[in-house]
Amino acid sequence: MSEDKKRNDYENLPIILDKKLGVPIWSDVRELKLKYKMPLGKIKGFFTALSEEKILATRCPKCERTFFPPQVDCPYCRINDLDWIEVPKEGILETYTIITIKPTTFQHYEDYVLAIASFENNVKILTWLKIDDKDKIKIGMKVKLTVSKRLPEGYYIYELTP
Repeated sequence: MSEDKKRNDYENLPIILDKKLGVPIWSDVRELKLKYKMPLGKIKGFFTALSEEKILATRCPKCERTFFPPQVDCPYCRINDLDWIEVPKEGILETYTIITIKPTTFQHYEDYVLAIASFENNVKILTWLKIDDKDKIKIGMKVKLTVSKRLPEGYYIYELTP
């Protein structure tokens, strides 16, 4: 089917052809902006630690389960005031995916890698894997958990690096 024929089929609809895949995509005429506001309460220490280049989790003093992202209550023991622990800096890459079709608010980023790495204490972390050559990614490879400042937003994030 020719490009002109495809365009004519959608003439009176907000449909565009995806540049990468060449498939029709509904392009709503309304723009949706989301801004999240989350009460930090007892987990604000996590964000304070990020600015100090530390990544924290919480651990239940009773059952010794570790939680990441940190939470204030253990759902197993039903206690609060968990202990803060620093997440180890080195882990193992469990899985990953390369994101080529991005949400609108992430269009300014190059294609990126989302990955899950496992760390001691059964902590698994989902975050970006910052790597220049995506062909060098291997399941089981060692990765480091680091803190950096995300640009252009300017806030601290945690990410994986080889």
